[in-house]
Amino acid sequence: MSQANSSVSIVIIDDNPRSLEFVSAALARDGVDIFSAADPEEGLDLVYSHRPQIVMTDLVMPNMSGLDVLDRVMEFDPAIDVILMTAHYTTETAVEAIRKGAADYLNKPISLALIRERVGRLIDNALQRQRILRVDNDLMQAAQFEGIVGRSPQMWEVFSKIRRIAPHYRSALITGETGTGKDLVAQALHKMSKVPGKYVVLNCSAVVETLFESELFGHVRGAFTGADRDKPGLFEHANGGTLFLDEIGDMPLATQAKLLRVLQNQEIQRVGSLTAQKIDVRVVAATNKDLRKAIAAHQFREDLFYRLSMVEIGIPPLRERMEDLSLLTKHFVEKFARQYSKPVTGLTQRAQILLNRYLWPGNVRELENVVGHACMMAMGEVIDVGDLPPTLQHAHENPISAPVSTGPAPSANGDGNVLSFEDHEKQLLTQVLAQTSGNQSKAARQLRIGRDALRYKMKKYGLL
Repeated sequence: MSQANSSVSIVIIDDNPRSLEFVSAALARDGVDIFSAADPEEGLDLVYSHRPQIVMTDLVMPNMSGLDVLDRVMEFDPAIDVILMTAHYTTETAVEAIRKGAADYLNKPISLALIRERVGRLIDNALQRQRILRVDNDLMQAAQFEGIVGRSPQMWEVFSKIRRIAPHYRSALITGETGTGKDLVAQALHKMSKVPGKYVVLNCSAVVETLFESELFGHVRGAFTGADRDKPGLFEHANGGTLFLDEIGDMPLATQAKLLRVLQNQEIQRVGSLTAQKIDVRVVAATNKDLRKAIAAHQFREDLFYRLSMVEIGIPPLRERMEDLSLLTKHFVEKFARQYSKPVTGLTQRAQILLNRYLWPGNVRELENVVGHACMMAMGEVIDVGDLPPTLQHAHENPISAPVSTGPAPSANGDGNVLSFEDHEKQLLTQVLAQTSGNQSKAARQLRIGRDALRYKMKKYGLL
């Protein structure tokens, strides 16, 4: 498929020649390639050879049912939208079809207007996905900043602050929840500062309290039991560069006092030594704790906090910048596809929907782990729901994500056709927008999606 000229392929399978001819004629339009077969096996051969975006199949056919065709198509490529058509409608079959992954279920006889509306919507969605993919490929380059991926206003503000701070800071504090990427921000500060020295890391939560001073400042031989040789500390290793103190909220108060003196005087003294030595080190500290509360609880020094927070960079949690989710997902898919030498290129629409509705308590790190797991499990080119970890597969906090629940059968419209996922999604969007009096920010929060994602869905359904 050409990058410049988007097109959509449809395979139609129906043992009734008149029905096959009617559906083919109804969907004929520019940019749509239609392939048809009266035999299910021949239809599947067309699917395998052309890899269409949409497959339409009759439910009741000799030798193979439409549900069997659905299973075979989903096994081959779960990203394909499959529509079942039948003159033998039952609620049970409709529910089974949607649970198996069908995009829609149409009851024969199908009117010309209905088939053009329902299938036309999937065609438009497929074309839109192709356009988004091309745009995302371009955005992936523009939205990367020193290894950090983001296009949301919050992250652009973070990038802007890093640019302005990097040449000048002597100490900085990075705050944010676990997994938001504080270490990447610290590395970006170091790289953009252009200091010649090393980038050295200490995880304060992993150091035994009695060894903190030795780790940071070093010690001389005989300073304590077991000190059989002189040992330089991390400040000496980082001399001329940057020392990153991760989870500084776990640093003991006594060590905090000595760190403050180092920041003030730019000199250190090894444990057991009587001589101080000058250093030139930039210090970046990070924490997922509220240090102001720690100060009130006498667990963190107020003077050290103000020394560090002269420059403070707050990293927003992923749930507050869902506009970045699709690009982050693409970034991690490409990373793990290379790492595992697998042909994975993306996610099915329903898998992406599950990611969109999830609250991401572990933030970007959790997303990375989820995508890594999914890439490992994926059998083909796309990640489907079954490839995601169970926590994602069974996350039902947000009803916008599921095409069908495990409870009652899907509702039907006036002509007896079961509502598709898009119908349910549009109904939910309309309901939430009505509840919030059209306030998009409130609606986005209630749906637990980004405001940009909400506006995209509103535009998609003609609500904007």
